Amino acid sequence: MESWKAATVKISVENLTRHFDGTRAVDGVSFTFESGQIVGFVGPNGAGKTTTLRLLATADEPTAGDAFFDGVSAVQDPEQVRHQIGFMPDYLPTHRDTTVHEYLDFFARAYGLHGADRRAAVDTIEEFARLAALREKPIQALSKGMKQRVSLARALVHDPPVLLLDEPAAGLDPRARVELRELLQVLAERGKAILVSSHILTELSEVCNAAIILEQGRIVRAGSTDDLLTEATPRRLVRIRSLDGAAALKKAILEMPGVQDVHVAGPYVEVVLDGDETVCRDFLAGLVRQGLPVVEFVHTRTSLETVFMRITKGDVQ
Repeated sequence: MESWKAATVKISVENLTRHFDGTRAVDGVSFTFESGQIVGFVGPNGAGKTTTLRLLATADEPTAGDAFFDGVSAVQDPEQVRHQIGFMPDYLPTHRDTTVHEYLDFFARAYGLHGADRRAAVDTIEEFARLAALREKPIQALSKGMKQRVSLARALVHDPPVLLLDEPAAGLDPRARVELRELLQVLAERGKAILVSSHILTELSEVCNAAIILEQGRIVRAGSTDDLLTEATPRRLVRIRSLDGAAALKKAILEMPGVQDVHVAGPYVEVVLDGDETVCRDFLAGLVRQGLPVVEFVHTRTSLETVFMRITKGDVQ
């Protein structure tokens, strides 16, 4: 896996639309992402996330619009696009009497890998996904977390530059979610372009550098995670602890510029500042200049979950 490096690729989604019996599951969706990015695809049930991913993976055809992978049309040339994509659906179908190794080997063959190249690809992906010890185990006997690893390994076996992951963390225990997050970060560092949908917004905020918020088939907001968080809450909240105690610290802070609100929370003083991270930096410098014995200073960011709740209305189709 150390030698893996995805080719640089840019994906352009243009006015993607899918109707089902009068319901606009996907309604004119347009966005772009590229190599090295992990983009969170966020939305409530019925927002159109899975349908959009299936359209991008060429598992379904759009009513209108298209998606281009380095200029190659998913509508006009789906076969070529499929070789650039690793699609991980939201569940792994149960295959009776099929081992992990047999399953991955089958998909390596399906993607046109042969002989020594196929064997090396399967061995490499089993090692990367930490499945080598389970290669002879039937898939049906695996835990949910292990099945998700197999599903991700299948999406990676042909070394695609683009990954489309539908709810990969669903049903995983905390350790498995952490391991999945680490795998995604490694893949992005190695040049993969990753679009990942999830309801676990705290997980997405840990790994994504951009997010697309979808509701009723339409994009309601998109941008870098930093921009979305700043837009939602232009003010900053910091928590401070001092050796002098909260009461003395609060008194000193009340006289400092840029402070919008101050209150004591146990041993901490929580301060609302009006401005960006530069204001936080200057505020901390001011505390140090006054000789206040600050032992803890934490900038608390708004969560992606909070942004989602403020932007969406909870409407379903």
